[in-house]
Amino acid sequence: MSSSTAVHVDLAERSYDILIGTGVVDRLGSVLEGRRRAAIVTQAAIPTAIVDSTRAALDDAGIAHDIVFMGDGEDHKTLATVEDLCRRFTQSGLLRSDAVVALGGGVVGDTAGFAAAVHYRGVDVVQVPTTLLAMVDSAIGGKTGVNLPEGKNLVGAFHQPVAVLADPEVLTTLSDREFRCGLGEIAKYALMGEDFVSAHTAALVARDPAVLGEIIARSAAIKAQYVAADELERTGTRAVLNYGHTLAHALETATGHALLHGEAVAIGLVFAAQLAATLERIDHHVVEHHEFLVAALGLPTSAPPGLRADDLIPIMARDKKSAGKLTFMLAGPRGIERVDDPDPAAVRKALAAIGVEG
Repeated sequence: MSSSTAVHVDLAERSYDILIGTGVVDRLGSVLEGRRRAAIVTQAAIPTAIVDSTRAALDDAGIAHDIVFMGDGEDHKTLATVEDLCRRFTQSGLLRSDAVVALGGGVVGDTAGFAAAVHYRGVDVVQVPTTLLAMVDSAIGGKTGVNLPEGKNLVGAFHQPVAVLADPEVLTTLSDREFRCGLGEIAKYALMGEDFVSAHTAALVARDPAVLGEIIARSAAIKAQYVAADELERTGTRAVLNYGHTLAHALETATGHALLHGEAVAIGLVFAAQLAATLERIDHHVVEHHEFLVAALGLPTSAPPGLRADDLIPIMARDKKSAGKLTFMLAGPRGIERVDDPDPAAVRKALAAIGVEG
């Protein structure tokens, strides 16, 4: 049995643990104890050894299972994929008392989680993230969903997992770019309050195992705290986790997902700081710290060339947390707060500061 760090997500109806450590997938059998069958949703790009270890854990527990592959990339995070998954669940005999195992990055976790939420009106899901981004963010908190041509994550459901099993060892299989995407979300957590990252940027970029495990656990604990305080996003507390994401989602949509999520979040964090400074909510040295941390993690601080404000602003207005026009989470004297409909000139000035054309 592997050793692990446990981060508890304390919810009113369904609390669960995020287990972080080498070999935690071995716990899958105990997490799904009593289940008859499971469907492992994954992608062809996931290394065979990771899939095999997941299957072995179910075999050891006597749980029958099927492998269900979905396509790679955001282009497959669609309602059509959800329909395909649910049909294949049905064909394999998956019942309401069974479970889905989401084995992959954020695309798998979000899509398989949503399919689990709607199949037979809800079957259990275990998140087994294989990317850094998923380990510190998307696999935690029960937000599942898919994209529409009009924007990212516009159709979905809250469906909490029964557990999250995160093994930092699998991150050695990631490309540098995919790994850095997770660092974008980690930067967000550090810039939301206490900066626990700046002193470790070199070790993180080098994927130092000890530092990585500690930072994953710390990031997961921050996410768990906000999820526990506002599970269904009804009080606004959990919206703080969207820091940097209003522009990030617009950038992903506008570039046809040529920008990966963590890259877009990194740019969104710098933009949010620029906007907060333009609105005189923070001093410019806070902007400089945002730029420093993002750059130190090897992430972009400015938008790709060719993007125009007139293209991005309408997409941002369709963001899920929008109150009708533009809504941002911005730093200020009382921390990160929701700001509705800031001065349009300030928005354009902040966009220009990160290289967006007027």
